[in-house]
This record gives sequence, C-alpha cells and structure tokens, in this order.
Amino acid sequence: MRVAVCQLNARDDRTENLAVARDLLGRAAAAGATLAVLPEYVDYLGPGAGLPKPEPVDGEFAAFFASAAREFGIWVHAGSFHEAGPDDRTWNTSLIFNPAGELTATYRKIHLYDVEIPGRVSYQESRTVAPGEQTVVTEIDGVPTGLSICYDLRFPELYRELAIDGARVLVVPAAFMMHTGRDHWEVLLRARAIENQCYVVAAGQIGDHEPSRTCFGRSMIVDPWGTVISQAPDTVGVTTAELDLARLEEIRSTVPSLANRRLRSSQNVWTR
Repeated sequence: MRVAVCQLNARDDRTENLAVARDLLGRAAAAGATLAVLPEYVDYLGPGAGLPKPEPVDGEFAAFFASAAREFGIWVHAGSFHEAGPDDRTWNTSLIFNPAGELTATYRKIHLYDVEIPGRVSYQESRTVAPGEQTVVTEIDGVPTGLSICYDLRFPELYRELAIDGARVLVVPAAFMMHTGRDHWEVLLRARAIENQCYVVAAGQIGDHEPSRTCFGRSMIVDPWGTVISQAPDTVGVTTAELDLARLEEIRSTVPSLANRRLRSSQNVWTR
C-alpha cells in the first residue's frame, strides 16, 4: 500500500487553497499512491473574520474532494474542515472518500487545543469548536485505519483504543504550531507508532498563515518500529512511502507489547 502525505500552506483564500490541494492529490495519484492525506483545515487557515461558512458533511467541501477522489481514482483523506456544529460552534471534521468518490468515514476531533503560554501563545479552540465524541477505525483499501486530528496526538489513550479496535495505520492531519512542533512533532509521532505498533501517516500545514500563526510542517510517515521512512522537506509538496503490512505483523510478533498489556480499561482493572 503506497500512501502520500500532502503538505501545504493554506491561507485566507479558500479557492486557492482548494486548487493547491487538488493539484497535490493529482501528484500523489501520479506517484502511485493508494491513499493521499491532506492537513488539518486544508481549505482555510487564516483570520477568523474570513472563515468560510460552516458546512454539513454533504456540502461543497465534501463535493469537491469526492470529485477529486473519482477523478484521480484514489482514496482521499480530506484533512479537516469546519463542519456546522452545535451551539453556534463548529466541529473540526475529517472526511474519507473512496476512489468512487463515496464518503466512507467521518471523524470529529476529540481533543481541543486550549493553551495559554504567557507572552507566547493564547489559543482557545473550544470557544468556537465543539469536541467530537466517537473514536473511528475505518477500512481504507482493506486496511483498518484509525483517525485523529492534530492535538489528539498528545493523548496516547486515544491511539491505544484505536489499536485495540484493530487499527494498523494511524492518520494524523495537523496544523502543528512551530514553537511546539520543532521539539515534539516527530517525537510524538514516533511514540504513537512504537507503542501501538502501527504505521503513522501525518500530513501537516507549513509556513505562515496569519501574523500570529506559523506551522511546522515536516509531514512524515513512520513505520511500526518508530523509523521515519519518509519526511517532507520544508515546502509545499507530496511525500510518499510504501506500507509493508507483513513487516507490521512481524514486529507485533517479535515484540508482542499489545498482546502483553495488562491494563485493559479506563478504570485500570488488572486482568488475571
């Protein structure tokens, strides 16, 4: 299974952002990718005043990427977008399309980025975004794939649940900020791969998006041993890698940490 991570610099021009995303999907298909993954908020990352009107999962955003999936004949993970949600808030939502352009899975980001670092960053995602409530493992070209978005990456219990539910691949579309990304992005991705013995496919935004936000980039694909097998350079583009599922099963057999786990539930009940 060949996968592609599509790294871009979405700004405040939605039409341009979508055009770039479509071009990257075309490049991924030309490189032989079965699955192409786009970053978080692929269609708009700019000042709140210009935010596109939130849409349902069958709106224009979905139609655009369904069409691209059909045109290029690949699975498309459409990063994420602002889905119309409850209480005047949105959901941060990922959509998955098969090569026929059919919507096969929807995931709403569970963990919201509420952070106050004096003198450095103040960001309260929960003011405008509602948290999702459901974990999602879906089959992509027959491979069980666990879904997550950006800040979810800091919560290992989510990924352990996805692995227990059968995931062999973990997908992370993101807009990781520069000041944390340079120290934590690769470390966290490799940790999630090692501890869950899964491939991790992470597509990030890169560069400046508005005066107060710069994203780290460095989209990458990590194997279940924790080795970075492909990493994007610091520019807009497409990076691909082959996922060797036989190697994944060999790693799980050689180091059976998932099979040997003792804590089985959130209540920390020991099995005997």
